[in-house]
Amino acid sequence: MVKISKRGKRAWVTFTVDGNSFEAIQIKGSWNGWNPEPMKRKKNGDFYIVKILPSDASFEFGYLTDKGDWIHDETLQTVGTPFGSMNSVLKT
Repeated sequence: MVKISKRGKRAWVTFTVDGNSFEAIQIKGSWNGWNPEPMKRKKNGDFYIVKILPSDASFEFGYLTDKGDWIHDETLQTVGTPFGSMNSVLKT
């Protein structure tokens, strides 16, 4: 799930993933050259991270699980990748 809060030319974006099946999750996206960023775990088991991104922009991203799986956010539009997986599309 993704929540966006716009503030002028910036968007505060909160990414949340149900963590019941995973021990760790990293987010990777086009906003930072696809470098992995570890997500924090909430008390309820979900993982989250907050990113400050430019408003009115579009980014691709996905989640890399501790099991090596690449997953996308099911609440957003997706696009195929050259690797046969799907990326989520975030529009801020």
